[in-house]
Amino acid sequence: MSCLILASASPRRAELLRQIGADFQVAPAEIDETPQPGEGAQHYVERLAREKASCVAGDAPGAWVLGSDTSVVIDGEILGKPESDTQACEMLRRLSGRTHQVMTAIALAQEQKCRSLVVVTDVSFRELSEAEIVAYVATGEPMDKAGSYGIQGLGGIFVRELKGSYSAVVGLPLQETAELLADAGDPVWRHWPCSKESQA
Repeated sequence: MSCLILASASPRRAELLRQIGADFQVAPAEIDETPQPGEGAQHYVERLAREKASCVAGDAPGAWVLGSDTSVVIDGEILGKPESDTQACEMLRRLSGRTHQVMTAIALAQEQKCRSLVVVTDVSFRELSEAEIVAYVATGEPMDKAGSYGIQGLGGIFVRELKGSYSAVVGLPLQETAELLADAGDPVWRHWPCSKESQA
């Protein structure tokens, strides 16, 4: 089995990868995440996931490298991580009472090979009061998250409905990640410990 490397510093992605029993190392990729002129959101997230994985794979011969990127999209516009409290509040006002898309791309690279896919989830927010928005931003939780909210944290109380993959909204679609690893010849279940019954 080849070594698996997560090309991300995200603690949320690492926790999700541990959740499915994967053994891995962490080596964050340093790439330019600026969207290209006229680039669509789905192409953008997939390109970044592939660039992250390929960047790290170039320095890790033989290893499988998992890259991922997540964007919140509304009205065709990508909402990245807020740069200020004011911007975070503006994003949350846009999401209030509406449905947006969370696009998460994953890419698995080994040397010159790279496979990738994009998972799109519809997330509907209830109407948010101005007091809620200001209080939530004051917690600091939105500041390192695309779209200015974390569904796995305090921001989860804003979500009225979700259609698609919850784990993809958090940052890593578990089903699709497991499929990519299985197709690469290293299914995550190989790493699962034996049960007490099977050891008896």
